[in-house]
Amino acid sequence: MARPDRGQLTARYTFPLDRFQVEAMDFVDAGDSVVVAAPTGSGKTVVAEYGIASALADGRRAFYTAPIKALSNQKFMDLVAVHGRERVGLLTGDNAVNPDAPIVVMTTEVLRNMIYARSSALIDLKVVVLDEVHFIQDAYRGPVWEEVIIHLPRHVQLVCLSATVSNTVEVAEWMTTVRGTTRPVVEDKRPVELECLYMVGDKTTERDHLLPLLVSGRPNQDVGRLMDQGVRPGRRGSYRPKARRTFFTPSRLDVVERLREEDLLPAIYFIFSRNACDEAARSCSRQGIRLTTPDERRRISQIVTERLDGLDEDDLDVLGYPEFVAQLEAGIASHHAGMVPPFKETVEACFVEGLVKVVFATETLAVGINMPARSVVIEKLSKFTGEHHEFLSAGEFTQLTGRAGRRGLDPKGHAVVLWSPFVSFDQVAGLAASRSFRLTSSFRPTYNMAVNLVRSYSSEEARHLLNLSLAQYQADRDVVRIEARLEARLQRLDELREEAESPFGDIYDYRSRLEGRPKERSESAIEHAVSRLRPGNVIHVDKGKVTGRAVVVRTANRTGGTKLTVLTAKRALLNLSARDFAEEPRVLADLELPRPFDPTRPEFQRRVADDLDRVRLTVSEWSSPEVDRQAVHPVEDDPDLSARLKAAAQADRVAREVDQLREQVRGRGNSVARRFDRVLAVLGDWGYVDGWSLTEKGRMLAGTFHECDLLVAECIDRGLLDGLPPAELAGLVSVFVYEHRSSEPPPAPWFPSAEVRKRTRRIETISSELRGVEERQDLTPHRAPDPTYIAVAYAWAVGEGFAEVVEAEELSGGDFVRNMKQLIDLLRQIAVIAPSAQTRADAERAGEMLLRGVVAVSSAIGEVS
Repeated sequence: MARPDRGQLTARYTFPLDRFQVEAMDFVDAGDSVVVAAPTGSGKTVVAEYGIASALADGRRAFYTAPIKALSNQKFMDLVAVHGRERVGLLTGDNAVNPDAPIVVMTTEVLRNMIYARSSALIDLKVVVLDEVHFIQDAYRGPVWEEVIIHLPRHVQLVCLSATVSNTVEVAEWMTTVRGTTRPVVEDKRPVELECLYMVGDKTTERDHLLPLLVSGRPNQDVGRLMDQGVRPGRRGSYRPKARRTFFTPSRLDVVERLREEDLLPAIYFIFSRNACDEAARSCSRQGIRLTTPDERRRISQIVTERLDGLDEDDLDVLGYPEFVAQLEAGIASHHAGMVPPFKETVEACFVEGLVKVVFATETLAVGINMPARSVVIEKLSKFTGEHHEFLSAGEFTQLTGRAGRRGLDPKGHAVVLWSPFVSFDQVAGLAASRSFRLTSSFRPTYNMAVNLVRSYSSEEARHLLNLSLAQYQADRDVVRIEARLEARLQRLDELREEAESPFGDIYDYRSRLEGRPKERSESAIEHAVSRLRPGNVIHVDKGKVTGRAVVVRTANRTGGTKLTVLTAKRALLNLSARDFAEEPRVLADLELPRPFDPTRPEFQRRVADDLDRVRLTVSEWSSPEVDRQAVHPVEDDPDLSARLKAAAQADRVAREVDQLREQVRGRGNSVARRFDRVLAVLGDWGYVDGWSLTEKGRMLAGTFHECDLLVAECIDRGLLDGLPPAELAGLVSVFVYEHRSSEPPPAPWFPSAEVRKRTRRIETISSELRGVEERQDLTPHRAPDPTYIAVAYAWAVGEGFAEVVEAEELSGGDFVRNMKQLIDLLRQIAVIAPSAQTRADAERAGEMLLRGVVAVSSAIGEVS
């Protein structure tokens, strides 16, 4: 295995390699996977780049996955700057650039989809970098990371990059169990020392207090004594006889001025509200704060022109372009998901060059994007989730403060927490001192995951893979270890059976004759044969009073094994399992089962019974008579007979061990597999699986990657998306994409036609029915459709201007673009999976109609400067 030249690779870095980087590189050279957990800005990317270089040195490929498109785009540009545009590709929902390049950057979902599709791109793959792997605990998207780790071919090395977590060793042990040797590499020390400060407004002093939160890792006693002197107005019982100070939260303007005085700029000022971020930037600008020099303002003007040149003047006006530019030139900006991507990227470019000195941002800025600052400010330690206020976790606090301190520029980073009447100093100090951030799995089987497992694996293999999840490992790690042992023994069993096969005859038949006993096979061999049966297979059955041929009409895979429903020539329906067979059932012939498929209908049974009587068997139904065991057996002519007998004996021992391991798995609680069974039950009831086979609907669902996947597939199957003009189709499909999140009630929906209104109501009815089924199965109900966005999607599709659409619906530019891009992505999926050729064409056309103006500009990738 060729190794990259470390000296050449690291020559471009302005800092020497740290211990953890060298350690991780050594593990990569050894062929191991690694989980690197280190603070933000510590240089985890160095390890990723080394992993990529090791793949290239071997003449193979490397993939770099990121959780969000913006981060994927940034990593693409970074890698292009190092390796050249011809050697780097990009695959996201928005862009497909040079996909056959030796290095490809993509979102994690794209890689998951490639794995399920058995893409040929995986053949020469050596290394996959999983960036921001702590996303594994994200409630909606986290399972994707686990799917990739579990299903990715074992020969692929993983380089997993994570924020500092306290159970890195556990995660690495899980991955070792699942994939092979995986090394934990942990770095707790920040490359730039962090000092946490506490800023308190005090009406009895002219100057706000700015004091260290911690001293020697403990709460600062000086701050504690100061707090004891305070009065908290408006709170009953808070007045103390000796209280003589009245505290308040410092204003944003005062905080910025103090940061400037203390030489703590540039700063990221975290405020958990989009509107508050905009108001803060607006207020500072109107108060006359100017933090830039004339040269910096000229450079800002250049960046604005480069980044925003593609936007229409009318669109710029509605986006507040004059105010946006004025704030930038003053060294101030806001940054949040409500902004269109070109505006956010302009802010990022200015901040990275040190031109913008204060960015008022929501917590989304803490995810991935490389924007370090000298200091960060956290205005509040709680945020509104859409339903309630939630206190920041230790992990979230670490992620936010991780932006403080620029390596090579700042001797120290500073995190400033503002005083609040609702949070005590002890709470703040406790959060700052905490080092507990445990990564927990959010893995759960989804409908799309289930049908892809049915499509790609046997029942036994699928359940085995589910048992390998981190969720199962954290619930009962013994199950995962048993499953890993089971997988290894099954692989060995296959190898031994292959070694035992003789081209001269049946080695097992020869052994049974030698030993004077009927040929036996293990329970695992019989179960394996039963699991491979499919509807239409003709087999021989011998159960009770029934002996003779029968046809399989249904298969169902349960935790206890495969269940068969068969129909005999006398029209009797029998339920069978592996225990009803003395040896592996053989397929004697195949029948094409009648349509419509309903084994309980007399007409169906009559037709099948008639066909069963007439079918020509390809294998004899009856076993051959016992042969004299003294007769010469053909395998005796095999020159390797001794080795084959030895392999067969070893296979018997391994088969018995496999049976014992399976029994151990069945005997333990298995929450993931139980949920999987409930998901399969829903899919079976709704016609997406037939036993362990996909129906046509199931194959369509396998290509539907959306949080409402089953609802989308069901509506396509019922024809609710057929026969609509492309603009109306875009409007209707938006009900699956848009979610009204404001506490204010949504406006009354508007429909472009009576037909769209009627179909929306039918979609709502199907959704209500499905949610009821999910609740009865104890599954998390899917998100209900929302018709609020129909008017916006339709208006944009028919060509209305951005200004008219956004102003009429009171939408932020960022929300408009994000929802449009999600809608385009779903329409592109429908253009592939819909059964109707016309619907596929209409969906493709609808997506093209939406990809224009600010949406198209926001989907483009910038050039390398």
